[in-house]
Amino acid sequence: MNFIPDNIYHIYNQGNNKQQIFSSDEDYLIFLKIIRKCISPHAEIIAYCLMPNHFHFLIYADDRVNTMIKQGGLLIDLLTNGVRKLLSGYARIYNNLHNQTGSLFRQKTKYNCLSEITIPSNSINTHQDYYFNCFHYIHQNPLRAGLVKRLEDWEYSSFKDYALLRNGTICNKELASKFCSYDPENFIKTSYGIIPDNIINEFF
Repeated sequence: MNFIPDNIYHIYNQGNNKQQIFSSDEDYLIFLKIIRKCISPHAEIIAYCLMPNHFHFLIYADDRVNTMIKQGGLLIDLLTNGVRKLLSGYARIYNNLHNQTGSLFRQKTKYNCLSEITIPSNSINTHQDYYFNCFHYIHQNPLRAGLVKRLEDWEYSSFKDYALLRNGTICNKELASKFCSYDPENFIKTSYGIIPDNIINEFF
């Protein structure tokens, strides 16, 4: 991964061979705890959603990603190293808890820089539209997968924080307002809106 300051990224990975990566409430809570340790110090998290076999982050990279460290024979930024430590640390704990071995996640974590999407000259979309759609797409995952009938019922995303149903501290709501048009009064209603299929297929 190669993060550039002042850009917004959609970061996601799934279980190796689409296997489950969260098997209990404890697993989700452990992952969230490691997020605070490995990701939050190096970037601003705008949204997240943890699903039984995959996860999504919407992240704003700032000047902190200019700090490089040596990892093996490579120089990598702190956020890239944080993602690496998140996955390797969680996989080690998960495998120990569930008495299994082997790779838990797909080898390469995927990421899209939403700030660098090339928008056709005849398009009515703006970068703000992509931020907005990705923000709500991430929160819609549990509903789309049939895990819940209401987004409010999924515990392991930032949805309840933005719906003011929980006082979470992982996400930066000011950045959500600035880039994703977050509006507390209309958030729940807006979250049930339809995201165009072409947006989902192309970028998520």
